[in-house]
Amino acid sequence: MFAYMFKSALLAPLLGAVVCAHTAFTTLYVDGTNQGDGVCVRMNRNSSNTNFPIEPLSSKDIVCGYEGERGVARVCPAKEDSILTFEFREHADGSRPGSIDPSHKGPCAVYMKKVDDAAASNNAAGDGWFKIWESTYDDNAGKWCTEKMIDNNGHISVKIPQGIQGGYYLVRPELLALHAAQNNPPDPQFYVGCAQIFLQSSGTAQPPTVSIDEGTYNLSIPGMTYNIYATPLALPYPMYGPPVYTPTASPSATSSANAAVAATELPACSLPAAKRSNDNDSGLERRGEQVQKVGLEPAGCILQRDNWCAFEVPDYTTQDGCWQAS
Repeated sequence: MFAYMFKSALLAPLLGAVVCAHTAFTTLYVDGTNQGDGVCVRMNRNSSNTNFPIEPLSSKDIVCGYEGERGVARVCPAKEDSILTFEFREHADGSRPGSIDPSHKGPCAVYMKKVDDAAASNNAAGDGWFKIWESTYDDNAGKWCTEKMIDNNGHISVKIPQGIQGGYYLVRPELLALHAAQNNPPDPQFYVGCAQIFLQSSGTAQPPTVSIDEGTYNLSIPGMTYNIYATPLALPYPMYGPPVYTPTASPSATSSANAAVAATELPACSLPAAKRSNDNDSGLERRGEQVQKVGLEPAGCILQRDNWCAFEVPDYTTQDGCWQAS
């Protein structure tokens, strides 16, 4: 008989059930492979408001969500041109289906920020962010980005821009629900989160960046008070924030190309094999590429969720042996 121990405490509240019809970013996919619920994702550990919008609008939590400055143990590897998929759930634990209430209509965006250590805390707020994708209202389809996300089982997919520097990054998906933006007072509702990735790339591009911090968004920005109930809609929607970064080295890798990947449903595959230091790492270093050293899956991990790992322990036949094994 096998016995197991959990090296880290089970953070059950992290993906606990919540009652309000909002949404939370819970799961990262890399090139169609599900990294595991909560793995490499900075999430609010308070199950009572895991899926709540950021309030107030000027809050410091606008950067990576509630508790978003707290780094997590795992960092997921990705390659240049990898497709990242972000899964949003109305109920973070997946106990009931749905990604967000259909009334919560609005635009979406995805940002990246290069950091020294993606697993470190207190590195999200401030300068360094660049936008890699955005989607507002599709006049041809008659749908907002959030509606397309609902159609695709809560998935938003974007391609990492070509040619950017390798290393550690935070990746920030952002939804803005405008169902109450025309109220008095206006109530635009942001849902954001951050994933931790390591990008293997020999690129050298450094996109221009902006600061996302306390007070970045306010009601003086036209997109914050947009009326989605107006007939006809005042189009185009006045998208906020910087323009989408377009790689100059590859004319084909434009923002429109990234937009074509958006909201693509990708399969939930089995968890990827752990990337650990090996002979290939030295080859990467010789080519000048940074090698991931932080946030790797620990050796011997047989089960993971929410950035903790379970490990097999030695067999035992007595009570004393049980205590010794653990």
